Amino acid sequence: MVETTPLTPLFGAQVTGLDIARGVDPGMMAALRDALDRFSVLVFPDQRIDDAAQIAFSEGFGPLERTRPGAPGAGSAVIILSNIGPSGAITSPTDTQVLNNKANRLWHHDSSFKPVPARASLLSAREIPSAGGDTEFAAMRAAFAALDPAEQVALRGRVAIHDFGWSRARVDAALVSEAERNQHPPVRQALVLEENPHGPALYLGAHARSIEGLDAAQSRLLIERLMAQATQPAFIYAHRWRPHDLVMWDNRAVAHRATAFSTTTERRHMVRTCVAGAAPTLPLH
Repeated sequence: MVETTPLTPLFGAQVTGLDIARGVDPGMMAALRDALDRFSVLVFPDQRIDDAAQIAFSEGFGPLERTRPGAPGAGSAVIILSNIGPSGAITSPTDTQVLNNKANRLWHHDSSFKPVPARASLLSAREIPSAGGDTEFAAMRAAFAALDPAEQVALRGRVAIHDFGWSRARVDAALVSEAERNQHPPVRQALVLEENPHGPALYLGAHARSIEGLDAAQSRLLIERLMAQATQPAFIYAHRWRPHDLVMWDNRAVAHRATAFSTTTERRHMVRTCVAGAAPTLPLH
């Protein structure tokens, strides 16, 4: 029997009674899509799946993104988030995968730097460290709802510029190539997303460089204040990974980040798929 158990008073739910490797019927997929809209984060414990099963399940929520050039798994439907190299040994601290893991420790929405950003992400825990390497989620709907009504009105209609090259260079200059900058030029995104049936959500994160109509200093002040609002403890769910957990989240309703772990002595291997967005966050002109 499938059971859905809330994880916090605001968002997040654990779903048990499913064996994703054996497939999920259309009726249950429809219920899971509704649950994702409502809870924003769904945790499926003890799912012993391979890449093919993860892709098949993910496709039940919509077409999948292809992994960007320069990332492990480029061109496929999966991205590998790992500090384990091709030989099976832990990679050096300067390896691109390790630097990418460092970037993932900043609050962000997956693919917010794309003209049509991701709808949802699914992350499968294939190998986890003994400590750290958790994933934290911030309830961006609850954060917006907690703002003063006058500020809510002022923020609606605002546009943020999301810039992949800028955000990666802040972590490490070696993390972004000129080709990647050209592949992902800055894009305009709505600062407040209105598409979820359960309420509007702030949409910012590490890729949000500036706000249209504000200078650089004003932009940073507003973005950092809103992110501080969204990431206060009352709005956070911290997922402590267990082997074979599969966690799914709505990129348009939550921001997320990974927590630190000992990348030189502990192994961590995760596989992610991303459900593509159906439309841009702003009307096309």
